[in-house]
Amino acid sequence: MQHAVGSPLPPPHQSGNGWSPAAQHPGPHHPGTHQGPAPHQVPVPHQGSAPVPPPPPAPGFTPPGAPPGSPSGPVPPAPQHTHVPPTPETTGHVPLPPGGPVGMPSAPPATAAPDPAATTLAVLLIGPAGAGKTSVAKYWADHRRVPTAHISLDDVREWVRSGFADPQSGWNDNSEAQYRLARRTCGFAARNFLANGISCILDDAVFPDRPVVGLGGWKRHVGPGLLPVVLLPGLEIVLERNAERTGNRRLTDEEVARIHGRMAGWYGSGLPIIDNSQLDVPQTAQILDDVLARSIASPPSW
Repeated sequence: MQHAVGSPLPPPHQSGNGWSPAAQHPGPHHPGTHQGPAPHQVPVPHQGSAPVPPPPPAPGFTPPGAPPGSPSGPVPPAPQHTHVPPTPETTGHVPLPPGGPVGMPSAPPATAAPDPAATTLAVLLIGPAGAGKTSVAKYWADHRRVPTAHISLDDVREWVRSGFADPQSGWNDNSEAQYRLARRTCGFAARNFLANGISCILDDAVFPDRPVVGLGGWKRHVGPGLLPVVLLPGLEIVLERNAERTGNRRLTDEEVARIHGRMAGWYGSGLPIIDNSQLDVPQTAQILDDVLARSIASPPSW
């Protein structure tokens, strides 16, 4: 069968140099191998085969005889851009509920006994130096069935490194200012923890003869739902525990005795008091749960 001969059709309009030399000279043919048409080369039709349709006109081309500006053919549809929703962030800023004053804990139904171990609470543990406030607070927080944070006023006061007002140097305007600042910082932290479902227990040596500065300040910074409990062992116990301390946490025996004497003013105040003179830390924590259960059912007025 013979092949029809003739001039090849012109290539589609393209920018650049027009014809590709490879289209004019496809190269030698090797027997036994199949070669497809080279780029930009139009195959010559065989005799008896269907004619090859011409390539689409170039953009802007107007057929002869057509009025200027008429379309050269069917207009292809505009490309459709599918909107892909952004992938949600798995890291970054996590919004948290703002902290606010802590309200009174709601009393459970009369048919159910209060369970302080499973309730979100704000507790203030009060007591003199050596009463075991920090040890009991840590143990109580560690053994809760709900997330619980321990915030110690002494720890926050010691965030001040340079210029720290050492209690051993006496109580003055500088130590008073640092105490107020630490208490306010603890209050803000407690409110933020509680707003995000985390209970808090704070400990501080609050004096009953300074209610506006001590207990009233905690109530302002945390909220009316704060539940105060007093740890008040005997003087001999606090002297023994104070003797085991080191650094600026250790006070003189005279200072310990003076603080302990002022703490006796909590008797008759209406606040619950735990004498843990003969109790270890787990036993004191259990008594604390019992006291808190009664405080939830009937909050103390303070």
